[in-house]
Amino acid sequence: MKLKQLSIFLENAPGRLYEATHALGEAGINLRSLCISDSSDFGVLRILVSDVGLARRVIMEKQLPARIDDVVAVEIDDTPGSLARILHPFREKRVNVEYMYALAGASSGKAVMVFRFNDNDKAIEILRENKVRILDAEAFGMIEGQ
Repeated sequence: MKLKQLSIFLENAPGRLYEATHALGEAGINLRSLCISDSSDFGVLRILVSDVGLARRVIMEKQLPARIDDVVAVEIDDTPGSLARILHPFREKRVNVEYMYALAGASSGKAVMVFRFNDNDKAIEILRENKVRILDAEAFGMIEGQ
């Protein structure tokens, strides 16, 4: 139940984020979640989109470097300590979280966390063993494939 995430590398300059998101919007691609991190020279825009294959083509046409990565999304209770409870088994099994981000706006008392693990397959096994709800592409309104 891995999701395909598009990672776009953007020069840290005015208008670059607009250029990428505008091009995706013009192509009819819906952003399902996003996270941006930066350094002094560039940023990495990580997004789940409605059509990752089309999104990658649009971004490459803009001559913006991009790649597709596998991530895992889970639903957890939106209560204090929930994230720590989810993370504890990974510590014991020596699976590392390379990065993660959350989706805001959950009104059902749930939060959605998107993870990139050093071993996504092993992480999925651990999540299943601990009865954590793993979200698939359908839950995000995404077309599967590249």
